[in-house]
Amino acid sequence: MTRQIDIQGHRGARGLFPESTLEGFLAAAALGVTAFELDVGMTADGIVVVCHDPALNPDLVRGTAGAWLEGPGPLLRSLTCQELQAYDVGRLRPGSPTAALFPGQRPIDGARIPTLAAVLAALPAARFTIEVKSDPRHPERTAPPTVLADATLAVIDAAGAAARVTIESFDWRVQRHVRRRRPDVRLAWLTRAETVRESALWWDGIVDVASIPACVAAEGGPVWAPDAADLTEAQVREAHAVGLSVLPWTVNTPADMVRLVAWDVDGLISDRPDLALSCVGPGQPGAVSGYRSAASIIL
Repeated sequence: MTRQIDIQGHRGARGLFPESTLEGFLAAAALGVTAFELDVGMTADGIVVVCHDPALNPDLVRGTAGAWLEGPGPLLRSLTCQELQAYDVGRLRPGSPTAALFPGQRPIDGARIPTLAAVLAALPAARFTIEVKSDPRHPERTAPPTVLADATLAVIDAAGAAARVTIESFDWRVQRHVRRRRPDVRLAWLTRAETVRESALWWDGIVDVASIPACVAAEGGPVWAPDAADLTEAQVREAHAVGLSVLPWTVNTPADMVRLVAWDVDGLISDRPDLALSCVGPGQPGAVSGYRSAASIIL
């Protein structure tokens, strides 16, 4: 019996192409990636856009005159969608920490921060895991979680995409709200060490975290998306025992990919989905016997 491993490209395969750009998603799709993980925020005029950071990131963003931003840029929520389109996000700032992480990223000058509607329309057959970006430590930096969640659902419904979308967040108020409003929409529950330590804040009142899989299962699952650096093989077994799928992030080295697949994780979120496919795909170097891969991208 073969087991399907869901290979998901992180922010549209940002190890290869400019992150969270329509051009990057399409380039990754041309490599055979069929699903995407992305993050969403909201502009001042209520448009849902695909962007990881609540404020424009000087490692990624050039202004209207082509100059790199000096220090953190304006918040997404302070700009209209039209104003946001003045910024170029098509290459990494030379010498920046992000450029050092992804030296092989291919620039695509002129790329802009896209709307969620445009991404869903451009890739009508792709699957999407959409992180609703909300930070309970800094509520002033983003739209309220329920407002952003509702706006995201409206875009998804307008595109007829509910069946190919999963909603996730570190701020578990988002998933609880979506489940109340739209129990048909698939959910994933993001965790990292910080949010586990501060569970009362990030998980809206949960204090007892003796078992993370048990907490996710109690919320209804069906997907747990942990930081791969925190994950143990015992936790994978426990998660499967309570009916969860395990989708760790961000897994970028072949050694980690093969190790985690050997632990029976259900998928991998990676900045290099091309490497993941070559490592765990059937008949490829480093492949795990009895497994076959499925390309997906998480934006």
